Amino acid sequence: MSTPSTPIKKKHTLSALVENKFGVLARVAGMLSGRGFNIETLNVGPTHDPAFSRITATVVADDAALDRCVKALDKLINVITVHDFSREEVDHVARELILCKVKSDKKTRSEIIEVAALFRAKVVDVAHDSLVIEFTGNENKIRAFLDLIEPYGILETARTGNVALSRGRKKAPTR
Repeated sequence: MSTPSTPIKKKHTLSALVENKFGVLARVAGMLSGRGFNIETLNVGPTHDPAFSRITATVVADDAALDRCVKALDKLINVITVHDFSREEVDHVARELILCKVKSDKKTRSEIIEVAALFRAKVVDVAHDSLVIEFTGNENKIRAFLDLIEPYGILETARTGNVALSRGRKKAPTR
């Protein structure tokens, strides 16, 4: 007797080009949460054309549920296109920005600055007892950076969540 298999859930990065109008972000986020998706990260900002914004969301879902969700998002008023950058056939670039305030003193400051330099991170603020470091990278690099910085004492962090674009001149395929 076989048991029904549980669909495999994985992380998906969705990117939606939307009209830059009041309430669009609330409708997109509401549609995702209303369908039971936990939004891990959510990022929105204007594009080069101020009439449009790009919403990037990271959600964990199985492929079938996500396909239904993408189709529903694509039908929302003010949504121009929706892309699932997690599909293997979509070649893309994804990055996240993190600001990290780290405890420092005269003894540890130069060590922390060296670790930051290894990751091409920037020290953007120096105080007597702390440093604020700006770092941009993919999720794995950010995790590695935080693992090395953590022993010094992380005081605060702020993260943007993923932003993503397709590679090359062509746009990502719509679904």
